[in-house]
Amino acid sequence: MTIATQTSYSSKSSLHWAVSDVLTIARRNMLAIIRIPTALVFTILQPIMFVLLFRYVFGSGAIPIPIKGGYVNFLLPGIIVQTTIFGAVGTAIGLAEDLQRGLIERFRALPMSRMAVLAGRTVSDLGRNVLVLIIISLVGFAVGFRPHGGVMDYLFACLITLLFAYCLSWGFAYVGLAAPNSEAAQAMTFPLIFPLTFVSGIFVPISKMPGWLQPFATYQPVSEVTKAVRYLMDGSNQMIPTPGNSIWVAIIWSVGLIAILGPLATAKYKKVA
Repeated sequence: MTIATQTSYSSKSSLHWAVSDVLTIARRNMLAIIRIPTALVFTILQPIMFVLLFRYVFGSGAIPIPIKGGYVNFLLPGIIVQTTIFGAVGTAIGLAEDLQRGLIERFRALPMSRMAVLAGRTVSDLGRNVLVLIIISLVGFAVGFRPHGGVMDYLFACLITLLFAYCLSWGFAYVGLAAPNSEAAQAMTFPLIFPLTFVSGIFVPISKMPGWLQPFATYQPVSEVTKAVRYLMDGSNQMIPTPGNSIWVAIIWSVGLIAILGPLATAKYKKVA
């Protein structure tokens, strides 16, 4: 066997084991959700409550939206973005719990890829968000949501949402590693996600907000992702803005976030592990 062949084999073997380690950690995290009833119920119940609450409280006429399908067709794309972002918060809480219990130190002592803990956690939370997306879609259809885009556009919108939430989860990974415990990690995430989700175009048209707030609400990343998702799912409605560059802007925001947050979380992990 030549040196080049040995190097190639070693490289492929290392990549294989790295991927295997990531999937093993991700599977462990997913099983933890399934085997803890309260965690599973919260994962399923929270998005359902958001859909029903905003659909029948604000959608009963409190926020008139003059489009075909009414407020529910305006709401559901935004709710999908919001709940996947909230689902990504689980990265911070899960890592803080593992760190508090000493599991990360045990993982460090094992012959496994160093990237597996962070990547496995973010991949498992991505899987949980896929489940959340399916649930929201089913509940949305049950309460009257009727998208006017095609099936491929709907799936593309879901992929953009999942990509954004996954990239954002690397920032929450940094928060989880910096927090002393899971309670603190959860408390630290709320000041970050609440302004981004509620001061956006998720629940109300940005044009109805105060003038001084509109520039931030228009151009911040959650609004850009929401505009892209809403257009793809319901672009035939006149009130839904034309996409412009929102689809590309949403993707660029996602790539930019992981380019910044990924190295930050990795550097923090090296310090604590």
